[in-house]
Amino acid sequence: MKHAKVGSVMTSEVMSARKDTLFKEVARLLAEHRISGLPVVDDDGKVVGVLSETDLMVRQAEAEDPYEPPRRFRLPALGRGAHARRHKARARTAGELMSRPAITVHTEDTIALAARTMAAHRVERLPVLDAEDRLVGIVTRRDLLQLFLRSDDEIRAEVIRDVLVGTLWLSHGAIDITVDEGVVTLAGELERRSEVPLAVRMTRMVDGVVDVVDQLGYRLDDSHLHPDEPAMHGIADDWMRKL
Repeated sequence: MKHAKVGSVMTSEVMSARKDTLFKEVARLLAEHRISGLPVVDDDGKVVGVLSETDLMVRQAEAEDPYEPPRRFRLPALGRGAHARRHKARARTAGELMSRPAITVHTEDTIALAARTMAAHRVERLPVLDAEDRLVGIVTRRDLLQLFLRSDDEIRAEVIRDVLVGTLWLSHGAIDITVDEGVVTLAGELERRSEVPLAVRMTRMVDGVVDVVDQLGYRLDDSHLHPDEPAMHGIADDWMRKL
């Protein structure tokens, strides 16, 4: 089963900064190109960090206000986060302002992996690297949503080709597959009970599938059989062990 890759949805024309790019130039780039963040690269085109509007705002928020009356007793904030904020308050360049290490993906990574990476790190964009770890693009949450713009006909054709025929080795039309707004309904009867969860799980893995409605039955209940028994050796066994 082939999954859509990050390289197919990324934006190739990506703005970037160097470590010595000045603070005001960073702000100008973000405003002029209407973007909320950009990667910082070295002379070899490799990403050394990322910066965002939030980093600029931290810089301004942590800077001293000349109109605020001085406090007689002011205990310094403790912890790594406080130290980073104080450092950014004095930042003059992208290298001093950026966050690191940069969270990145590669062009050959799947869109699903990129989405999980964004969710895990709570970021809205990821620099995209080539095989030599050089910056070649940027992918955003909006880019990843293109996955769900696939037509129902495209999704149905892939389920038939990769799940029904390619995985279960069934003939076209052996089970009924309908797709409505990305929701796939599987109906009909498979040979073995163990093939039902496989069909459902493999269908969920198809790009663009929103949900799967399981209306499958089976002719042989092999759930009580020991894996060494002959009846268990069939097409779906290797797939089940891999999932």
